[in-house]
Amino acid sequence: MGLNRRTAMKAGLLTTAVSALGLNSAHSQGTSAPPPITVQGEAAVRTNIPVVRDRRASGGSYLALNTKKRPPKEGWYATYTVRAPEAGVYALTAVATAPVETPHTEATASYLQLSLNSGEFAEIARSQPYWYESKPAWGGLSVLDLGELELRRGENTLTFRVTEPTVLETGTAYALALDRFTLRRREGVELREVHAGGDGTLGTYRFGQPASLTLGLDGRPDRPHRLRYTVVDHFGERVAEGYATIAAGETTVRVPLPQLPPGNYRVAASGADASTHAGTHAGADAGADAGDADAVVGHFACLPALPATSGDANRFGVNVWATSLVPPSRLDAFAAAMRDMGAGWIRDGQAWPAAEPTPGAYDTEHHDRVTRTMRRHGLSPLEVVSPAPEWAMTAASLPLPADLRHAYRYARRLASGHASAVQLSNEPDVDVTSSTGDAHAAFVKAAALGVADTPDPPLVVLPGIAQAGHFQDLLLANDVVRYADVWAFHGYPDPAEQDEPAFPGAADEQRELAERLGADDVPRWMTECGAFFGVRPGIDLTQAQQAVQARYLVRSMVEGLAAGNARQFWFAGPPLHDDGVYFGLLSREFQPLPAYSACAALTSLLGEAHFVGPVSGLPAGAIGFEFDSGRGESVRVLWSSKPVGIPVPAGAAVHDIMGRRTATASWSAEVTVSRDPVYVVTTATTHPGARPSPRRRTPLSPAEHIVLSQRYPARNAAPNKDNGDAEPPLGYRLSRRTRMSLDVYNFTSTSRTVTVNARPTGGWSARAAGPTRVEVPPQGRRTVDFTVTAAGGVKRRTDHRLAFTATLDGDEVPPSVSLVQLK
Repeated sequence: MGLNRRTAMKAGLLTTAVSALGLNSAHSQGTSAPPPITVQGEAAVRTNIPVVRDRRASGGSYLALNTKKRPPKEGWYATYTVRAPEAGVYALTAVATAPVETPHTEATASYLQLSLNSGEFAEIARSQPYWYESKPAWGGLSVLDLGELELRRGENTLTFRVTEPTVLETGTAYALALDRFTLRRREGVELREVHAGGDGTLGTYRFGQPASLTLGLDGRPDRPHRLRYTVVDHFGERVAEGYATIAAGETTVRVPLPQLPPGNYRVAASGADASTHAGTHAGADAGADAGDADAVVGHFACLPALPATSGDANRFGVNVWATSLVPPSRLDAFAAAMRDMGAGWIRDGQAWPAAEPTPGAYDTEHHDRVTRTMRRHGLSPLEVVSPAPEWAMTAASLPLPADLRHAYRYARRLASGHASAVQLSNEPDVDVTSSTGDAHAAFVKAAALGVADTPDPPLVVLPGIAQAGHFQDLLLANDVVRYADVWAFHGYPDPAEQDEPAFPGAADEQRELAERLGADDVPRWMTECGAFFGVRPGIDLTQAQQAVQARYLVRSMVEGLAAGNARQFWFAGPPLHDDGVYFGLLSREFQPLPAYSACAALTSLLGEAHFVGPVSGLPAGAIGFEFDSGRGESVRVLWSSKPVGIPVPAGAAVHDIMGRRTATASWSAEVTVSRDPVYVVTTATTHPGARPSPRRRTPLSPAEHIVLSQRYPARNAAPNKDNGDAEPPLGYRLSRRTRMSLDVYNFTSTSRTVTVNARPTGGWSARAAGPTRVEVPPQGRRTVDFTVTAAGGVKRRTDHRLAFTATLDGDEVPPSVSLVQLK
């Protein structure tokens, strides 16, 4: 077992393990491999997991676990006897359910743990890309690569165990489906993968600490095993190389590294003997070897000595979706790595259907544990509200609850947990439903009230809007900003821009929109920013893509802050492969890619990152922005489309994109700037600006606790949003005469009498079927029915606004504003 992260950091070690599959033994050389060993899932010698019959299973049955019941002390387990014809390293595959969603199924299982011959259990803690790229088998099962095991000749025992739940469609449960597993003998010595940091670490250490590599094999060779290794920096300069020998019967050797400056480093290792076959690991970054075409490659990061600013002054966040993307055994190390990278916030979320499988029955323990881990590592969680459970929705309300009291109660439950902020949905403007801006606005108000009506409530963050447009315009017309502490949106470059993506105009668009609404005092958070990099299955990012990703991260963060964003959240931190696109800052081996190191340099050097202004007087093609670090420093971030020389002030310190100090003005009065951003740091006399603390609303009035929500039959639903690309008309599709309802919610603790009014436009009229003055009980709802009529001159397929207003004791209730069209 490797050192855990705390011990490794305390010892000042970076351990990078290179594992080889197969043994370099005389017994296996020149002989054919024995036939694969296949064991049926239902053939366990001992198990407490049920067996289910299914004709699709290879043996007619399979092992099937799906229970909410907590496991016994020994866990949910299945033990098998495996007879190996010869000793050696065997590749283990299984037809089973993956722990993450795959393109061919949404079925998921718990993360598996394995024990061989009564040894310690170890989690199969592979990253999402490995599981995501698994081939389909049958039903919700996939063909899974589970790694390698070293078997002894003769009888072996193999135990699969489940101790952690997973998130299913209707709740959390302990789940596993296992049809069969197969063991295949590996011949010869084959270098397969590089791990950074050993068990419990993600391959990072601070500048000034001693560091070493640990090279390891998956088997114990019967004679000394010699390896060759090289280490290169982000710019391709070789900084270390040599040979290391693993003694016979041992599996690892440690190699000291020289003192390295902050940066990202690639390690390539291969067998030193010409006769040794070295295969390229499927997870290696394409073309990223260091002089050996057959070498396997990994990454590690030397972080700047000065950590990023912490607390409210930190402006940087990262999307993690840890429950889906981070194996439980890696969670602590992952959280520490995000903190060390300089993130002050993480954006995460739990599935509402799993958290509330039945009305009022909450099951949040699994996700709460993740959130507590993040908090323990100094990260502030931004919790995102997911679509509602099926039991709460109707065909007309999808993806929102038909009764907004469910939204209020669930949001209040979230707010009473461990979140620092609650975001009320994710990209509702580009989902696959027909939900409209007015319906979503009513949901936002109800959920925001649930958050606000808790002691010491977390921040209320508006939905993350994918793109400015009709949906957001209608959402804002419903006066939702008064319910929020933070304005939120997303911004991505054109996916076609693979070489040098340009920062989108989303930040400027949202600033201008907020200014038009008089909401420029509301802090704006870009809760998703990132870039789309196309990759082939089995490959992370090429070296060229890694360089582009690192550049884009710095530029997007800097340009977003310069546009007035109070916080920026990168998408995403963990390894993440989705539909041919790679997003993560970590490789599929959970190792830091160059963009991770670029983020660590950015957050360290910018400090509190108070934007001062653009840098003037630059050569054509050069761009620069000045920040105050809050430490009495001016930090200029500069880049250029082509290399140019830019003068720097006397005494300035110059740092490259990785944070390495490259020069001072006493050595050179000019710095060469290219596509890779550089930092010029000088002593400053400017006063730091305000910290990015969100606006705290005044307490909401009783009138603001009244929520109006228009409700139409499913036959009158608005057109599908077509992923946000649909053109008007987008309103509810009505006949000449249409019956609809206005729901009046009272989210106060006393009964309220509310008077409602309809305000149609464009030739439409609305008549109430009964009294428009209604008494609404505390935490209750009353419905007023209306008939909406189009006059003869109303044109078909043209949007018109239909507003409903109300008063409570003379105070105006925030309106409900929809769009309607004559179909």
